[in-house]
Amino acid sequence: MTSKPHAQAIANLIRTACKERGWGPTDLARAVGRAEGSGPRRIDRQYARKWMTGERTPGFWWPHVARVLDLDPDATAILQSRAPVPALADTVASVIELGRNDLDVDRRNFLTASSGYALAALGLPDPESITRRVSSAPAKAVRVGRGEVEAIKVMIKTLGDSASELGGGHARHLAVRYLTEDVEPWLNGRYTEAIGRELFAVTSQLAHLAGWMAQDEGNAPELQGAAQGYYAHAYRLAAEAGDPELAGTALRGLAVQCIDLGYCAEAVQLSEACVNYGRALQNPRAVAYYNATLANAAAQDDDRTLATRHLAVAESAIRKPSTGSGDSWAAHYSPGRRAHETGMIHTRLGDLTAAEEHLHLALDIHGLDRRRTRAIVLADLGGVRLRQGNVDGAMSTWSDFLDCAEGVRSVKVHTAIRDMRVRLRRFPDMAEAQELTTRAAAFT
Repeated sequence: MTSKPHAQAIANLIRTACKERGWGPTDLARAVGRAEGSGPRRIDRQYARKWMTGERTPGFWWPHVARVLDLDPDATAILQSRAPVPALADTVASVIELGRNDLDVDRRNFLTASSGYALAALGLPDPESITRRVSSAPAKAVRVGRGEVEAIKVMIKTLGDSASELGGGHARHLAVRYLTEDVEPWLNGRYTEAIGRELFAVTSQLAHLAGWMAQDEGNAPELQGAAQGYYAHAYRLAAEAGDPELAGTALRGLAVQCIDLGYCAEAVQLSEACVNYGRALQNPRAVAYYNATLANAAAQDDDRTLATRHLAVAESAIRKPSTGSGDSWAAHYSPGRRAHETGMIHTRLGDLTAAEEHLHLALDIHGLDRRRTRAIVLADLGGVRLRQGNVDGAMSTWSDFLDCAEGVRSVKVHTAIRDMRVRLRRFPDMAEAQELTTRAAAFT
């Protein structure tokens, strides 16, 4: 590890050179991204800021930092008294360790999800990771080809369909066990660079799915901490695979988690990062996906102007034909899901008429047929109707909600049931309310 004095000395070099050029963190990040060959959006401003303050040393990025700032490339070794610049944590080893800790209750040591902790802890993606693995794989390692990549895709779809129907609490440990027991030997196997990129991309999707399942299973700190860790690994695996859409979608997972946990500022920041990724993509569905997330985060943050602007961008993009590969979660951002999200954004902004209209669109026009998803939309619609004073409509909708919720293991569904029971207390003499209360008690 780099000692604190040495890290500060490196930061002083960087900060002084930037000051001479009139650069801030954004200028440095863009210049280094261009120098490395990935473009000006490759590095987030926050990482460049940490290089300038000494919170983090550039590591892999040091040669490019030295080049754009005209510094001695050997300066770090001199300052660290021959100690090498620390290597980035190996992404494969890190995600497998995360999965093993998740499976072993006695070893769980996850932090409560807060802001972008997991991304900061992981550090920047390592663009040479796959190349090194290709060149250093042992001769006895298992040979990996497109068949293994396709097998992972099939498992992701199978497990994802189950979770979409029945909630993240179903089969999550199957996804994690598949990652740690079946996929690990392939990640550590022998493959070409092209197959390696495909392998890292599908593993990113598997890690994302495990994160979504953990987040949807419950609000316990170890579950939310695990979700954050999986999303961060999904981001890094996707970035190392060179897949900006999967990387942006993993950041969206972190943003949605922050929205759900009430971290408004962090949710906006992460959502803005998603939108930045979307600008480089040709897939309008991904653009809609990311902009709707930013609109949602801004609405929760009471920023009506930002929310309205990005909601309009999302609505415009979703009308365009999809050009994505179908692999990213963004490819599954249907008009029905968009209508649901739009309805909830309007609810947060106080436009209950528009909210009800969009929730109706989600249910009746686009027909969201997954039980978990339909249950959540019905719960939300019941709440909107109650706030509008349509008590009978709310009771009828909540009855349909409980029908859909049967057998679903999702924290969102159970939170909706709890909230409904609290609101039903306002109607102690209403037979429909008492019947719903009795039915809801069976879910606890």
